Amino acid sequence: MNKVLDTNTVLYLLGGRLSESLPEACYFISVITEMELLSYPLLQTDEESRIKDFLSDVTVVTLTEKIKHTAISLRKKYRLRLPDAIIAATSLTLKAELLTNDLKIANIADLSVKSLLLK
Repeated sequence: MNKVLDTNTVLYLLGGRLSESLPEACYFISVITEMELLSYPLLQTDEESRIKDFLSDVTVVTLTEKIKHTAISLRKKYRLRLPDAIIAATSLTLKAELLTNDLKIANIADLSVKSLLLK
């Protein structure tokens, strides 16, 4: 099954905070997650290298017309922040499970969401 990783999930993964390994799957992230990860103002060189290594192992999904319109609808209906709406729309468009611990996103109808246990 395809899975989309939310930004918080990637941060938990890279920070060693997940209590168990991610299951075997084809992983995707939104371009928004890529931007959020790489634009942190206090990002150290070694952290940036780890993020870039991680990004080479996943598929980064760009903003398509379908994702854009889905994100607009989600933002209006669920009052999501724009990055969250785009990440959720990416998952819906790909018909993929979203791995996130964001409770607001977890309440979106028709979105398959899995929360992760942390250490």
